[in-house]
Amino acid sequence: MSRSERLFSLLQALRRFRWPVSGKALAQELGVSMRTLYRDIATLQAQGADIAGEPGVGYVLRPGFILPPLMFTEDEIDALVLGSRWVADRGDDLLGAVDVLGAKRFHRLGQRAALF
Repeated sequence: MSRSERLFSLLQALRRFRWPVSGKALAQELGVSMRTLYRDIATLQAQGADIAGEPGVGYVLRPGFILPPLMFTEDEIDALVLGSRWVADRGDDLLGAVDVLGAKRFHRLGQRAALF
């Protein structure tokens, strides 16, 4: 399991518990050592996860924590829309489907995409 998969699995495990869960239980569930678990919790906390607790007490993910938005900036969306329209104009029918996908995906940005 890669480190990113392990961190995501740790977040998912913490979401399942409403009350503090011991580090030992989390380490067993993830198949890692306690030292690795402590490092992973510190990494998640440094990235903004609201994990309360400490060694010997247990850990809990406080309510309301969500992953940060994984999305494009407005400039990146502009570039994607422009590129997909270029492909749609110059490509075959299969590639033209990219423009349909782009239109559906970026519809909520309003008229901004229409400038291209």
